[in-house]
Amino acid sequence: MATAQPAVKLTYEDYCAAPDDERYELLDGNLNMVPAPNIKHQRVQLKLATRLDLFIEGRALGTLLTAPCDVMLSETDVVQPDLLFVSREREHLLRDGQKVQGAPDLVIEILSPSTADRDRGKKLALYGRHGVTEYWLVDPVAETIQTHRLQGEILVPTRTFGREETLRSALLVGLELRLDDIFSS
Repeated sequence: MATAQPAVKLTYEDYCAAPDDERYELLDGNLNMVPAPNIKHQRVQLKLATRLDLFIEGRALGTLLTAPCDVMLSETDVVQPDLLFVSREREHLLRDGQKVQGAPDLVIEILSPSTADRDRGKKLALYGRHGVTEYWLVDPVAETIQTHRLQGEILVPTRTFGREETLRSALLVGLELRLDDIFSS
C-alpha cells in the first residue's frame, strides 16, 4: 500500500539556485516563474517609480526599490514586488545588500493577466501576515489603484482611486499622485 509523500517545500537556498535567466518568486515553498510584464505595465511602473522616488528622496524618507528585487519574508516566501518602499526607521532590512530581509513598509503590485489572482489573493494575505504596512494594487486596464492598510495581520482595503483622482497615502504623508499622470499613455 502506497503512502502519500509530503510535499517538499523549497527554501531561500533552493530559490537562489534557480536559473538566473528567468524571474521567480517563492510562495509557501513553491517556485513560480514570473513572466516579463507588458508595455503598459512597465510604463505605469516607471511613472509611479519616478514620482515616488522624487517624493521619498526629497524628504529623505527611506529607499524605493523596483523589480526585480528579492524580498525575503521567510525561508519559504521570497517575492519580487513591482515597487517597494523601506523607511529610514527600517533600513536594517537592507543591510545584507542582496535582498530586503523582512516586510517593506509599502508594497506595490501592478496587475498583469498572469499574476492578478496571485497579487489579489496569496500575496495580499502573505504581505499582511508578515507586516507590510500599506499595499497598493494597481490595475492598468481599469486605471485604478486600490490601497490597503494593515490591521492586525490583515491588509484591509481602504480606498480605490480612479483615473481622475489624486491618491493620498496614510504612510507617505503629503504625497499626492494624480492618477491621470500615472495612467496617461
